[in-house]
Amino acid sequence: MNFYRLFIPLIVMITGASVKAQVSPLPVKMPVMGKNDTIRVASTNVDGEMIPWIPLNEVIIYGTRIFKSAADQAAFNRLRYNVMKVMPYALFAKRRYEQLERDLAVTGDKKEQKKLVKQCDKEIKEMFNREIKELTITQGQILTKLIDREVGRTTYDIIKETKGGVTAFVYQSVARVVGHNLKSTYSPQEDRDIESIIISSGFYQ
Repeated sequence: MNFYRLFIPLIVMITGASVKAQVSPLPVKMPVMGKNDTIRVASTNVDGEMIPWIPLNEVIIYGTRIFKSAADQAAFNRLRYNVMKVMPYALFAKRRYEQLERDLAVTGDKKEQKKLVKQCDKEIKEMFNREIKELTITQGQILTKLIDREVGRTTYDIIKETKGGVTAFVYQSVARVVGHNLKSTYSPQEDRDIESIIISSGFYQ
């Protein structure tokens, strides 16, 4: 009888300890955060509430052009070919003249400035002699427009600034003989087909 009296409390004590061990909270292991687990975003305070926001890249949607006739589509395809042909030359001229302006801005010596202008003129001429001399009249006309678009000055103005008014006049006279106009300017409204071709062709991406 005394054995049972001792045995029952012992069972209760063991059972209670077991239950307590089962319900005791286990240590929580915090997960290791990776670099992609937290996204840092900008936010704006609106009436005391922080509103998160994420800037998105610009999305340009182009409509499918519908031509009135097969002839119109063929003409546009020819224009696209010509623009794609001469656009790299216009971009080259832009980069080269921008570099020339930067060099002239930091050079006060007149002799050195003339040397820089001569070097730039030489590089442009070499490009013309190597590549551009084979352009058609139409491609040359488009190129003069694109130079105005990219450089912000007509081909005539560039020649006048770098080589003088007499040389510009002579160049213009020669250009007129073969159907060119070095004073041609670019208008995004009037030349909207060229503008749409340039924008949709990925030259500025």
